[in-house]
Amino acid sequence: MFTLPLLINEDIAVVDTALGEFVAVSGARLALFIDCGGFIVTQQGEAGELDTTTLGALAANNFAATQAIAKIIDDHPVTSLYQEGEEHSLLIVSVRDFGFLAIVFASELGVGSVKYFAQDTVARIGVQLVAAHTRAPDEGLDLATLNLADTGPLFRRRAAP
Repeated sequence: MFTLPLLINEDIAVVDTALGEFVAVSGARLALFIDCGGFIVTQQGEAGELDTTTLGALAANNFAATQAIAKIIDDHPVTSLYQEGEEHSLLIVSVRDFGFLAIVFASELGVGSVKYFAQDTVARIGVQLVAAHTRAPDEGLDLATLNLADTGPLFRRRAAP
């Protein structure tokens, strides 16, 4: 099963634009779109010295664990998680079944305003990913199965049709 549809430059450009506009209007420090396995697909904002690779992996795993707990207790599916910190907070929002929007923001902003602006961003990204899936329904990526020691097969050129 693919976690992401096959993405082309146009898809990434749309996601990047949505993330960039979100960061600008929300005041968030950083917005990352990560796949269900925790791999960063793209990001916008200021990461600074933040370890985004680890953040993506932990955010995806945290979301998966919370979903599993919700299922055990017969609760509704979880659509977002919020981690409040003293200086920075984290909001993780599900983007359909394709992945997550992980947002790092100053705690003083408040989660309500960040969540408000995130709704449109999640919808825009979701629409583009559905379009990508529709374009090539039998193709996709599951980055969790990627052999990091040999990424060649992922980045090989395709023959022109």
